[in-house]
Amino acid sequence: MSAVMLTPEELRARLQAVGEAKYHHLHPFHLRMHQGELTRGQLQAWALNRYYYQSRIPIKDSLVLAKSDDPAFRRAWRKRIVDHDGDESGYGGVEKWIQLAEAAGVSREDTIACKGVLPAVIFAVDAYLALVRESSLLVAVASSLTELFSRQLISLRMDKMKIHYPYLEPGLAYFVGRLTQAPEDAAFALDYVTKHARNREEQEQVIRALERKCEILWAQLDAIEHAYVVPGTPPPGCFVPKENA
Repeated sequence: MSAVMLTPEELRARLQAVGEAKYHHLHPFHLRMHQGELTRGQLQAWALNRYYYQSRIPIKDSLVLAKSDDPAFRRAWRKRIVDHDGDESGYGGVEKWIQLAEAAGVSREDTIACKGVLPAVIFAVDAYLALVRESSLLVAVASSLTELFSRQLISLRMDKMKIHYPYLEPGLAYFVGRLTQAPEDAAFALDYVTKHARNREEQEQVIRALERKCEILWAQLDAIEHAYVVPGTPPPGCFVPKENA
């Protein structure tokens, strides 16, 4: 006998519990960032490595689009690609992240080329693309639900960066945009999975997809923490902060 389906409220509570326990706002690297404990070189390493993830988000969203035969869904979802790639001007989230890296002290050329990005970060981000590529549309959409929790982290990060790392302030446009984009995207995705998870098994797939995405985000920070904070040993050929070069 199949398990009883969760109500929309119960599903949302389960998803919220995942975020409270596993979202990367709890990672030691982010805690150090918000306490003002990171050096400029460590922030350079974070901005560069995180760029690899940011640059793959429009690719991920294109993979999601390709899974749907519903024009209404595709019209709604393609907004995400425009948000990150920009329109004709090209001024979207990816460009804004390049400007953040520049403010930290990493050149535009090195950022775009992902020069010296950690192998473990590449593996983690590529695992996210594989998750979306190889899963159902329902699971692919559910993997984006980390946006349910991102607005609070982004708001906190902006406040703390202005206090502790004022030299980054010219590069904070990415976070300003996401304060409104992320909640809109999260609301759409939550509504979609709530309506399209047709049984308890599919609801559990939704929850597991969010857990997996949280694990991928955490793994990226683990790699950055290990290479640049404790013990602080970047692999051969990877980025070395300018202050330590």
